[in-house]
Amino acid sequence: MNENSKQYLEDFKSYLLVEKNFSKHTVKAYYSDVLGFLIWLDNETCLNANFSKVRDYIHFIQRFDYKKTTVVRKIASVRTFYKFLYRERLIDSNPTINLTSPKRPKSLPKFLTVDEVEKILNNVKMDTPAGYRNRTILELLWATGMRVSELSGLNFENLNLENNEITVFGKGAKERIVLISDRAKKYLERYIKNVRPLVAKGYKLPTQTESSPIFINNTGFRLQNKSIRNAINEIVNNIELPKHVTPHMFRHSFATRLIENGADLRVVQELLGHASISNTQIYTHVSTQHLKEVYNQTHPRA
Repeated sequence: MNENSKQYLEDFKSYLLVEKNFSKHTVKAYYSDVLGFLIWLDNETCLNANFSKVRDYIHFIQRFDYKKTTVVRKIASVRTFYKFLYRERLIDSNPTINLTSPKRPKSLPKFLTVDEVEKILNNVKMDTPAGYRNRTILELLWATGMRVSELSGLNFENLNLENNEITVFGKGAKERIVLISDRAKKYLERYIKNVRPLVAKGYKLPTQTESSPIFINNTGFRLQNKSIRNAINEIVNNIELPKHVTPHMFRHSFATRLIENGADLRVVQELLGHASISNTQIYTHVSTQHLKEVYNQTHPRA
């Protein structure tokens, strides 16, 4: 791989992290995608690549058994990389400007019914501090539609429970306010007051400040996304739901319920933190599909 290109890639990574405020997960994916492109270029500098060269690379990766969504992301990564190079005036023209991508396949988000959510919540074992913490987490995911990364990143300064509000930082470090139900609020208040100090067994918690994490693990450090996913998997496996349940399904379920109950699309967009209304509109399709399923199951002439 060309040494200069390697340095441009490192600069690109810093740009995504610092200026674009992309999540570490997204930056890792973009970095890996562009690295693959630079390795394919071999010793040739990325600054000399033209449209034909980039198109050849796209044809190259399409030979492999990648999902269409993966190919779309790889193209987007290379395109963003060249936008960065053009922005930094390292190239006179952007070779990816006329590059077309295969259409991303549309798939409806999977969601849980109200009964399924309640079944999951009611099967959380709350006889331990960690169990009560997990129930509180699931109550919050269901009540607010937060991403799991937003929830795990909550600090005490983000809470305004008097007004049933929580400030979260979503993708691109965008700040928004989500609302919390009275039920979830009660669980959260009990957790903070009575349970949180007991979660870290045998470890002395540091003095609580506004920047202290709300949800902690058994050593007193911030609870990570993976731990939340593992807790949900354990609960779901015990009750044998016929669905693969993820934390994000609570977000989909939250949005679907709002739409089905007549919530304005713009309100749902604001609560979810979607940059574009088109991202929110998919839940109207989910709702319509649900109506058709109910119709087909219940109408005698369906």
